Amino acid sequence: MRRIHRHGIHSLRAKLTAANVGLLALGIVVATAVSLMGMRHYLLDQVDAELTKMRDSLGSSQLTLRQIDSLSVLSVVSDRLMPQNTDTHGTDTRPAPDSIFTAVDGRGTALAIFDVRPTDAQRGLAEAVPDPLALTTDTDPHDVTVHGDTYRATATRLTDGTYILLATSTEALHKGIAKALKLDLAVGTLLLALLACLTLFSVRQRMRPLEDMVETSSAIAEGDLTRRVPSSHHPTQEVEQLRLALNSMLHQVETAYRTREHSAAQLRRFVADASHELRTPLSAIRGYLQLYDQGMLVEPEERRRAWDRMNGEVDRMGRLVDELLTLARLDQRPELRLRGVDVSRLVRDSAQDLSAQQPGRPVTVEADGAVLVRADESGLRQVLGNLVANVRTHTSAEVPVRLGVERVDGVVRLSVEDKGPGLGPEDAARVFDRFFRAGGGAGSGLGLAIVQGVVRAHGGEVSVRTAPGEGLAVTVTLPARPKACV
Repeated sequence: MRRIHRHGIHSLRAKLTAANVGLLALGIVVATAVSLMGMRHYLLDQVDAELTKMRDSLGSSQLTLRQIDSLSVLSVVSDRLMPQNTDTHGTDTRPAPDSIFTAVDGRGTALAIFDVRPTDAQRGLAEAVPDPLALTTDTDPHDVTVHGDTYRATATRLTDGTYILLATSTEALHKGIAKALKLDLAVGTLLLALLACLTLFSVRQRMRPLEDMVETSSAIAEGDLTRRVPSSHHPTQEVEQLRLALNSMLHQVETAYRTREHSAAQLRRFVADASHELRTPLSAIRGYLQLYDQGMLVEPEERRRAWDRMNGEVDRMGRLVDELLTLARLDQRPELRLRGVDVSRLVRDSAQDLSAQQPGRPVTVEADGAVLVRADESGLRQVLGNLVANVRTHTSAEVPVRLGVERVDGVVRLSVEDKGPGLGPEDAARVFDRFFRAGGGAGSGLGLAIVQGVVRAHGGEVSVRTAPGEGLAVTVTLPARPKACV
């Protein structure tokens, strides 16, 4: 048997958890990418709008660089044009400015403004834009790198041919986006861990009925046929339907197993009883034949008595075999020859036969009028014959007997009741068993078993009512229109 890893990667629980976590991870990645791209696009649009507005203002002013100097148009940026702060090696130590404004000639060389020579940032911007003319012809700002920092830059041309370069740093924008990305990744990781825990817990609860089914199936495989799958506290519709179907199947399996065991035990007992019943007449016949073979039956009277005894045993064995064949045919559910039968007439005929065989027995018949039923007439005659024979065999000739038939609520009830010694509860429970003889009485013990088989073949039921000292009453209930046997 292949070993099942209940908590392995191939388990349904792990697959569902992995699927949920994977879908959420994909959703977080897509949402983060879209949001960050949207934020970057929005912030860059704002930067580009400011640069474009300044560029258009300078371009439409029709000023020269000298006029700009004289009119102090650029006083708003004078704080950015202060003399350089340099270290002992002459290196500018000021941080990179947020905005850079510089003038360049047609060759891209940075020019002095307000007689202040260009700063490192201004020279770096001039070097980052090798062709100012191309930048002025483009309506959208471009990304440039000045001393390792990123800027958005645009340009405009003054009337004297000088180019003005405008640039705004995007470092703060990129740092903000990086922080937002880290925050999204941290929150997303936390959400993924939380979802994994919740999914494992939820799937465990939902999978509990399936684990109960596995445990129940294992217990049944080990021999406990009474186990059933219990109902969960929070069942889902599909799992509950599966549980009900599985319990119904287990009930059918248990019933079939019990029936098979009962049938097997009954068959073993039947074979043993049949062997015992057949061995008795065979032993008697063999004994008389051995006496005859050894010449011990000398007198004609002894031979005639032995001959009569062997004929009697042969007749007994023949009746036993006929009854066994009848039971075998009934077990195969034979097709009945159904036709209208007057049960009252059959009851009166059986009462007359009993009176003829035992003239001194009081017999009461309650069968007034015709009571018709669709049935096999020979089968019903055999039922009545066996019931009457049972009374004749197990009660004395002075015991009263009542035979009756009536129609009640669409069924026909046939009863044979005597006032004999009756049976105890244990014997009454086995009265329809094959080869059962209460108190070791006479007969083969198959009469009432045949009665039950014939009645069931008609779709009816047979029951007994008895108690010690109160006699025995057998009631046969037949449907007015029995179903065809298959």
